[in-house]
Amino acid sequence: MEITILIFLLGGLFLGWSLGANDAANVFGTAVGTRMVSFTTAAIICSVFVILGAIISGAGTTETLGKLGAINALPGAFAACVAAGISVYLMTKVGLPVSTTQAIVGAIVGWNLYTGSSTNIQVLLTILSTWILCPIIAGIIAMGLFTFTKRVILNRKLHILRLDAYTRTALLLAGAFGAYSLGANNIANVMGVFVPISPFTDVNMGNLFIFSSKEQLFLLGGLAIAVGVFTYSKRVMYTVGNDLLKMSPVAAFIVVVSHSIVLFLFASQGISAFLQSINLPSIPLVPVSSSQAVVGGVIGIGLLKGGKEVQWSIAGRISLGWMTLPIIAALISLIVLFILENIFNLTVSF
Repeated sequence: MEITILIFLLGGLFLGWSLGANDAANVFGTAVGTRMVSFTTAAIICSVFVILGAIISGAGTTETLGKLGAINALPGAFAACVAAGISVYLMTKVGLPVSTTQAIVGAIVGWNLYTGSSTNIQVLLTILSTWILCPIIAGIIAMGLFTFTKRVILNRKLHILRLDAYTRTALLLAGAFGAYSLGANNIANVMGVFVPISPFTDVNMGNLFIFSSKEQLFLLGGLAIAVGVFTYSKRVMYTVGNDLLKMSPVAAFIVVVSHSIVLFLFASQGISAFLQSINLPSIPLVPVSSSQAVVGGVIGIGLLKGGKEVQWSIAGRISLGWMTLPIIAALISLIVLFILENIFNLTVSF
């Protein structure tokens, strides 16, 4: 039984690897692309903080994703993760930064269609709305921060070497925050479908704290993301960091901060609860696309400079990838589910 569970969990681990391979570019792509941070340094920092973010702050977005479609059998969860992982891998193969959020949403909808389960339209519309809002918000934040930072630098009249040192440190700190936010927001994409049917039990760590079954899943997912960062993320990092818009190190820092703020806002249970406590609309706890956030930030800065430097053909290719990814993931999900049920005689839903 334990071996069977492990095999099914490999689907989630594969998706985690795909997320690390693709979405690490959104955290450190601009820093690596501008040669301010080496790939090895970026990979180490990204791996550590994405695991911390997943374990400490990953619960909020997982609940929302679970409402979209409650996958209630391990083979079904395996199929959804494999479908999302394959679709993200295909996009990574061609160097496009895509969204694991869109992939897993497409895969879950595919499971709903195959099993005849209902899709929560309200939750789906909420998630879809963030796909539009996410790059817009990131772009606006990037434009504001870039204008402010540029003014501060001009007023301080920093020496070029000191500015270089400050920028390098800022990129490392922003990357750490970005990796934490990525883990917190996107771990739901990797392990969210397994939470209702987790094979683990809570572990009491010497009466100090309880290491819950959910946190154990998130740790596994975080480790899979880290492996993806180290093994396959370099190409997409250079697509984000160099190809879309040639950026200065300062602009690279602004893009990472903007991306990280957006991901953190949509993952923070504390901020959501605070807004509710003062009778303001709460921010939906939704796994948003880190790819959309970082591309939105890059284009925001490009527009601030007049828009001529943005490689709009590449932006178009990336947008096309975003639109087709959920459809591809849903189709692959249907195929995998059919194979599991009709060839391997596995129950994909109860």
